Amino acid sequence: MQAVSIREERVTPEEYVEFLKTTDLGSQYPKERFAQRIRVLVNSVPLSLTARNENGALVGILFGLTDFAYWLFVTDLGVSRAYERLGVGTRLMKKAHELAGGERDVAVYLVANENAVPFYEKLGMEPADDVMRYSKIDWTDFTVE
Repeated sequence: MQAVSIREERVTPEEYVEFLKTTDLGSQYPKERFAQRIRVLVNSVPLSLTARNENGALVGILFGLTDFAYWLFVTDLGVSRAYERLGVGTRLMKKAHELAGGERDVAVYLVANENAVPFYEKLGMEPADDVMRYSKIDWTDFTVE
């Protein structure tokens, strides 16, 4: 398997949509205003990390929100199916935590797809019961294909 490098980098909406097709992450977004929302996401998320193989292909991504002092909320973490179980997701999480302020200072929160729960548990994460939710958005499930 090729070497993978992790770095802070913004991707274009087009590259992100193509990447979504190679992952299970593409089923987490609502259909409503998809293209517009993806454009806003990739252009404005505070923490944007990529994992690229030796050929420069995008094989992993992490988006997050952080105050760089107390918390990090991971909004998106995906790895191409061909690169799963090779440590790419773990490396992205560790780099995000480091950039946000480090594990001794910054708590990490996220909404986990039920299939990803074992991965997050292996990282030492556990379910939280102190998270509140307010959601009145339009949401029609679909998968990016």
